[in-house]
Amino acid sequence: MASGTPQSGVGRVIAGRYLLLNRLGSGAMGHVWLAHDQRLACEVAVKEIVFRDAVEAVEERTARVARARAEARHAAGLRDHPHVVTVHDVLEHEGLPWIVMEYVAGALDLRELVRRRGPLAPAECARIGLAVLDALTAGHERGVMHRDVKPANILLAPDRAGAPYARVLLTDYGISIQPDAGETRYTLTSALVGTPGYLAPERATGGPPTAAADLFSLGCTLYYAVEGCGPFERDTHLAEVTAVVLEEPRPPMRAGALEPLLASMLVKDPALRITASDTAAALAAIVIPQSHPRTRLDLGSRPPWEGSDATTETSQRQASHGFGLASGHGGAGEASSTARYDGASEAPTASGYRGASEAPPASGSVPPGWARPGPPVVSSPSYGHDVLSSAPAGRGFGPPLTRGERHPRRSHVLRALAACALGLLLALGGVWYAMAQRTTDGTAKPYGDAVALTHPLKDGDCVVADWPGNPFQGAPRLTVDPTCAEKTPDGQVMAVVPNASADEARGRGTAECEQRTREIREKLADVRSYALVPTGAGFEAAGRRTACLVLGAHGPVYGPLGDHRKPGMRFVDTANMQKRDCLDAPSLRAAKLVSCAGTHDQQVLGFTRLSPDTPLGRAKSLSDAACARDVPPKDYGYDPNRYEAASWTGKSAWTSGTHLVVCTVREQNGGTMGKDGP
Repeated sequence: MASGTPQSGVGRVIAGRYLLLNRLGSGAMGHVWLAHDQRLACEVAVKEIVFRDAVEAVEERTARVARARAEARHAAGLRDHPHVVTVHDVLEHEGLPWIVMEYVAGALDLRELVRRRGPLAPAECARIGLAVLDALTAGHERGVMHRDVKPANILLAPDRAGAPYARVLLTDYGISIQPDAGETRYTLTSALVGTPGYLAPERATGGPPTAAADLFSLGCTLYYAVEGCGPFERDTHLAEVTAVVLEEPRPPMRAGALEPLLASMLVKDPALRITASDTAAALAAIVIPQSHPRTRLDLGSRPPWEGSDATTETSQRQASHGFGLASGHGGAGEASSTARYDGASEAPTASGYRGASEAPPASGSVPPGWARPGPPVVSSPSYGHDVLSSAPAGRGFGPPLTRGERHPRRSHVLRALAACALGLLLALGGVWYAMAQRTTDGTAKPYGDAVALTHPLKDGDCVVADWPGNPFQGAPRLTVDPTCAEKTPDGQVMAVVPNASADEARGRGTAECEQRTREIREKLADVRSYALVPTGAGFEAAGRRTACLVLGAHGPVYGPLGDHRKPGMRFVDTANMQKRDCLDAPSLRAAKLVSCAGTHDQQVLGFTRLSPDTPLGRAKSLSDAACARDVPPKDYGYDPNRYEAASWTGKSAWTSGTHLVVCTVREQNGGTMGKDGP
């Protein structure tokens, strides 16, 4: 144990009050623990300062302690903000500060969410960005610059209704600063304050922390969320910092509506960068697109430009004969049927004139170029001629029609015929769709024609997924693998959720499956949740249930998952190894799942990722050291004098390009574990 480091481990009581339960994660300054507040009988999160190097410089130790105190002070000043993790207390224990914070149950940071589920939709990224920007702005108004906005510092958690990832929380004010308050800047020697790849260019070149710099970092974060990688992501930290200063971000491929905003946020010159208020407006427009409102009319009123009583009487007589138009103006009964769009982004006009911005003609006159309300002219041999009215005046049918107009009676007949034809087509289409959704025995397909299953899925069913395009876009064609091995399954049903109706399944199925599969997904390295929602026609055939699947995010899972695995199962790949699995490893190439209640050779602690340019053969010689660095067994309560890090690499992680490694712990002398281990 390094000199000056407090003894860490489950069961330790901090300041006579906080009982450490388990480690939630680690950061640049130390560990975050889940703890039980014995005084208030509730769970909290506590951050512990950790010094890994026994000969750590005095300046660095002082800087870390000062940062912890600053983090508590700055975050406490924002404790009432809905998008900032609440800080309850900062206390001294064994000479070092511990920060007591709100425990956010079920939280997942943005980096991990994207790693598990893949890039997010632009609208979802905009929702997250809007919340984080609100938190940053609240800090900026108090003079507090965060200085380390990145995906790992954004937590997503369920709200009170249980909707997954609905809460957005900014955390880790560990290197924040108030430049105008005369605070000392505790910057480590030869180190940049912040995260390479997310630093603003002016910060990377030694400039002062500003609100514009935080905005640049938020732009990098949103880019990561929507693209799955950072805009300046490189193989080394030095290369990332160089790219931030000298290179333009990679052109985004998935950003959609976010693309122009990201470009404005990632401008190198802070003076030319988009402002926070303009960013908020742009994000809000993506979250809630502004549609052009349809014209709404009071069907009991007359248009303001309606003429004399004689004109009104004429309108009423025409209405009684089935005609909806009088003189050159739209009658109330015709307004809704003549509304149209002249373009995809133009609001409909209820009057039938060229546009709402043009004034209607005066009563009884039709200036050149104006057309009476009515259906658009159809260019076809039958209707291509100019229609001239021969109706005599004084019969209540309005003034004679001018060139370019059609006879009202013929227009209504044509509309009636078109409506009948459309109705027939819709009816035939409905019949065809209903037939297509049914199986050979006449029952509806539970999940529709695209999925193609003829029977509902059960808990534990292994499936092979054939996606029509990119994975997790659209509905996959599924087949069941009854052996859960022979066809190399892509995933497994981990739960089935009953629904009261098909509408409820569509509205709540995805969120419920996210909740039901969260525990298993947190134990696996590279999987995503997928809700298989029954169609309306197949709701009964699906047993009125949504199937909650866990699928490999970038490839097959090579076997059963979670509790569907049996002790003695042999792993054919690392894809379905999960945290806290106990392994019997008779050789370096074979591993079996065994009960942790008995003796075992290794236990899975977590996962890490090797550099993309590392070949598989080379990975096997580097993975132990990577696990010792990123997932050290001592962080899980194992005595470093007795236990050491070990690892497993699988071909699938290199085939998919994820380069994930499974990190385990084992006895240094090769002995068995489980008798007196932690």
